[in-house]
Amino acid sequence: MYFLPIYILILGFTIVVDYFAGLYIAKSEGKKRKLWLICSLIANIGVLAFFKYYNFLNFNISQVMGEFGYKNPIPHLDILLPVGLSFHTFQAMSYTIEVYRGHQKPEKHFGIYALYVMFYPQLVAGPIERPQNVIHQFYEKKYFDYDRVVSGLRLMLWGFIKKLVVADRLGIYVDAVYNNAEHHSGLSMMVATAFFGFQIYCDFSGYSDIAIGAARVMGFDLMTNFRRPILISKSIGELWQRWHISLTTWFRDYLYFPLGGNRKGALISSRNVLIVFALSGLWHGANWTFVIWGLINGLLISIERIINPVLRKIHKLLGVTANFFRCITVYIFVTISAVWFRSLTVEQGWYITKSMFTLKPGGFFKGEPPTNFYYYLFAVAMLVITEHVQEYYPNFQLIGNSNVVVRYTGYVLILTMILMVGVFNGGQFIYFQF
Repeated sequence: MYFLPIYILILGFTIVVDYFAGLYIAKSEGKKRKLWLICSLIANIGVLAFFKYYNFLNFNISQVMGEFGYKNPIPHLDILLPVGLSFHTFQAMSYTIEVYRGHQKPEKHFGIYALYVMFYPQLVAGPIERPQNVIHQFYEKKYFDYDRVVSGLRLMLWGFIKKLVVADRLGIYVDAVYNNAEHHSGLSMMVATAFFGFQIYCDFSGYSDIAIGAARVMGFDLMTNFRRPILISKSIGELWQRWHISLTTWFRDYLYFPLGGNRKGALISSRNVLIVFALSGLWHGANWTFVIWGLINGLLISIERIINPVLRKIHKLLGVTANFFRCITVYIFVTISAVWFRSLTVEQGWYITKSMFTLKPGGFFKGEPPTNFYYYLFAVAMLVITEHVQEYYPNFQLIGNSNVVVRYTGYVLILTMILMVGVFNGGQFIYFQF
């Protein structure tokens, strides 16, 4: 609404359609129930397809027609993509699907249903909630709870550190390399790509922590969206179970399982994985680079499943060092695929991938002061150590267990670091750039 006030009608349209679709699905029988569900899905997917994929599809149609000497008569439109459209569209669809499946009673209170779709902490970037997890919370009377507020604020604080102190700082180096790839060496591209893995994780999971923490302060519980996937996941499959959990479970429950999941043999299972990841890539952005990124990850999971017996034998031979090598290997493969997520064009993605594997010669810093680079390394090291402590020593709290003076001194120092390093030099949420 800030950019175009009329865009509130997009949310209004889908909310009205899904609200009544939920009511009629519940009171209808047989084919009529499915018809109402289809109407809801068409409305939601139609809005998403128009605003996010119209020009992408139109451009590709023009390219194909041009190969045969024809001109595409369909015009290009200057469409501003509504912020968060992919997120609240998927959340809205989960409501009518769950009502259709009988897992959720239709919400009769229009205001409560509208609040489910428009709940501000997670409206623009998730987590993508299920109705049975949150709608009942809007009926509960909320009381001030000191421990809950402190817990929520701490989670928000950690989210701000990840977003502003780590992600935005790493983004400076990543942008410098990817925006001028031809002037950088293969080694510099490797480092930028490794940093990008941490950047997008800290940016997105930091946003999720802020959203979940803000909701917790107000008395609402949202689902966990990330469970420390970086350098803790021991397989590609485990990483995707820890990464953007609300989206991966959405595709699993509403697409992968209906396609047959892994119940019809390895070949069909691999096909289903590739379909899910290709569509997941397209969900992230209207560009072939995202589709390639999705297909690479789908292929990695399919291959991993096939060679799992061999991998288990190798891990047994490595003994205690197996987990370390597994975590490093997983991060390397996933980070290489992230080249396509960050690249703006297929040509750029191929150029950077080729340059990394051929170790293209050239400078390493290329104008980047070494002192800044050391800060980037420190930020990554701080993140890795902190998340390993959170994963393996969940009861350890450096500030929380201190006396009041030490505790609030720590809070002041952290807030000062966020303000000086982050806020005054902050970048936008990375998903808004695609």
